Amino acid sequence: MDTIKQIELTKYTKFAGCGAKLGPGTLDKALCGLKQPEYENLIADFKTSEDAGIYKVSEDIALIQTIDFFPPIVNDPFTFGQIAAANALSDVYAMGGRPITALSVVGYPKDTLAMEHLRKIMDGGLDKLIEAGAALVGGHSLDDPELKFGYAVTGVIHPDKVLRNNTLKPGETLISTKPLGTGTINTAMRAGKASETSITAAAASMTTLNKTASEIIQNYPVSACTDVTGFGLLGHACEMMSGTDAGIKINFKSINLFPDTMKYIAEKHIPGGTGRNKRYRMSFIDKADEIKKDILYTLFDPQTSGGLLVAVPNEFVNEILKKLEKTGHTPSIVGNTTDRAERIEIVT
Repeated sequence: MDTIKQIELTKYTKFAGCGAKLGPGTLDKALCGLKQPEYENLIADFKTSEDAGIYKVSEDIALIQTIDFFPPIVNDPFTFGQIAAANALSDVYAMGGRPITALSVVGYPKDTLAMEHLRKIMDGGLDKLIEAGAALVGGHSLDDPELKFGYAVTGVIHPDKVLRNNTLKPGETLISTKPLGTGTINTAMRAGKASETSITAAAASMTTLNKTASEIIQNYPVSACTDVTGFGLLGHACEMMSGTDAGIKINFKSINLFPDTMKYIAEKHIPGGTGRNKRYRMSFIDKADEIKKDILYTLFDPQTSGGLLVAVPNEFVNEILKKLEKTGHTPSIVGNTTDRAERIEIVT
C-alpha cells in the first residue's frame, strides 16, 4: 500500500514584509518595498511580522485572515491532516480570535499517490475544523509532484481586543503553552531513531488546538502573544521584541521539552530549518558563542503546530499556569522580558 513520503518541513511562509527586519522568510524579501494604499480599516497587514492580517468590517467585528500549508511530517494521513489544520488555525488563536471558515489548499501527486490518502488527510483536517467550530467552505487543488496540504483560515475578533505579537513590555513573564522539540523529533523519526514515546508525545501536541489556551489568556492583560512555529522559539521571540523597548531573558532549564529531544540533537538529528533560523538571529543573542550548540539548536528548532508564547504581568503567572495545566496543557515559564531593547540573554 502506498505511504506518504515524509518530507522535511524547513520553513513557513509568513507575510512579514520589510517591517519584520528579523525575518528570514523568502516572502519577506519579495514583499519588501511593495506599496499599497493606506486602507482605513486595515489593522494588520504584510508590513509587520504579525501572525495574520486583520481587517475591520464594523465597530464590533474584524476579520482575521491567514494561510499555512506544508509537506507531510508524519506518515499517517489522518494525523497529518489534523496537524495541518491545527497549525493553520493557530494564527487566529494567537491573535485572540475565533476561526469561522477554512479553505483547503492542496498540492497532490495524483499519478503516484492513491486518492484514498488525500481523503484520509481531508478527514483528519475536518476533524480539527469541527473541533474549532470552523466551517470548511471549499478549497483549491493542483497536480503537484510533492504533496502539500493546509488551509486558508478566516476568523473574527473585536477590533479592540486584538493580541499583537510585537507589543512586548519590560518586566513581564513569558509563558509557553506547549513543550519544544517537534522539529527534532520528526527528523529523528525519519531516520528511524525516534522512540514511540517521543513520537506519540509530539503528535499529541501537534494535533492539539491552541483554542483553549487562547481562551484562557484572553482573560488577562496580555501585552504580546504569538505562536511558535517554523522560526523556532528564539526566532519568534525576536519578532516579539522587534521595534519595542523590551528584551528577553530565556531560562533554558525551565522550558519543557518533549521526551528525548536533547538526545536526538546530540545524535545530530537536526532539521535544516534550525541552521537557517540560527544564522538569521544569532546577532541578537548576548554572548552567543559561549552558549552550547545543543541548547541553541533546541531553541531554534522549527516547530510545527507549536504552542502560544505569551507575555503577561508577573502577578497572573501562577493563576494562568494552573488553568493551562488543568485543561491538559504542559506550559512552562520560558523567561522574562527586560529593558534591554531587542537583546536576548540565555541562562543555562
